[in-house]
Amino acid sequence: MREKIKAFLPLFGPKGQNCFGGLGKKTAAFALCGILAASCLAGCGDGSGSDKKGDGTELLNVSYDPTREFYAEYNDIFCKYWKEQGGSDVTVTQSHGGSGSQARSVIEGNEADVVTLALAHDITAIENSGMIEEGWSEEFEGDSAPYTSTIVFLVRKGNEKNIKDWDDLVKDGVEVITPNPKTSGGACWNFLAAWAYEQQNGKSEQETEEFLTKLYQNVLVLDSGARGATNTFVENRQGDVLIAWENEAYLSLDTHPDEYEIVTPSVSILAQPSVAVVDKYAKDHGTEELAAAYLEHLYSDEAQRLAGKHHYRPSNEEILQEFSDKFDLEMNLVTIDDFGGWDKAYETYFQDGAVFDQIYTE
Repeated sequence: MREKIKAFLPLFGPKGQNCFGGLGKKTAAFALCGILAASCLAGCGDGSGSDKKGDGTELLNVSYDPTREFYAEYNDIFCKYWKEQGGSDVTVTQSHGGSGSQARSVIEGNEADVVTLALAHDITAIENSGMIEEGWSEEFEGDSAPYTSTIVFLVRKGNEKNIKDWDDLVKDGVEVITPNPKTSGGACWNFLAAWAYEQQNGKSEQETEEFLTKLYQNVLVLDSGARGATNTFVENRQGDVLIAWENEAYLSLDTHPDEYEIVTPSVSILAQPSVAVVDKYAKDHGTEELAAAYLEHLYSDEAQRLAGKHHYRPSNEEILQEFSDKFDLEMNLVTIDDFGGWDKAYETYFQDGAVFDQIYTE
């Protein structure tokens, strides 16, 4: 594997678990989990590829927190497919962390061949650095979002605090777990879903800001990534409610049956994780064709069903219907377009000095 990855591997625990889950507000604000906040190796073929640049047999997929399990299984599917197409043995390396931090790590030299991040803005940031060519969002179907998700609440069995909707999260005595929008893409979706709830209930901008201020005053731990927030709630048993990716919430039900339940709020958002080839590094590594095929194969029927198995919503509408008994396909979901697109949303809410910085205090 590339030496940059090897150098970081001692920082991580077994099975690629990150070391930053459960951090408090002050610590989390400084934790750059995205500089390989979690890393695991998913080998395909004999795993004996050369460490030299340009042999075209190794891929680095820099992804966000909750995709670990999905890509660990997808990599095997892809490598088998690639071999059947007459390709060579391939080794895929995964890197996981908060989406915003992961994007910064690529800009700062983490040599990803592909990125599979939580939101389009994080990939746009890499594009703006000159590493991804313009038009990446049109390279693959569905604005280069092969699967989607949404935002739900995860509560402990019995729902002692009777949490049913967003307004329950601002009540006195309710402890909320959610990641930091400055480092986590999922946290940005969480914030916007809460904002949309207030707006759809006819609240003014000032009233909505006051609501979000109260919500974040109830946040017990502001982790740097979505998986860290899940660990804080599920493993460390802190807080009364986790604002979570739908797929993360279902994974918690899988791993801890009879301990948790999912609450679907009256308003949420269509979360669209995005993918792109990192053109600069793919050219350097001789992996342009391989990287494009790796992302294109995410749209295959087999990969779409695998996404559904891992609790992501397939972008293929016919295959999505196969999971209608799992997903509430009638949810009231706003989209990022309701916020003017990601560039405008990020500038308004998440860049330094914007709304989140104004409402959130230690």
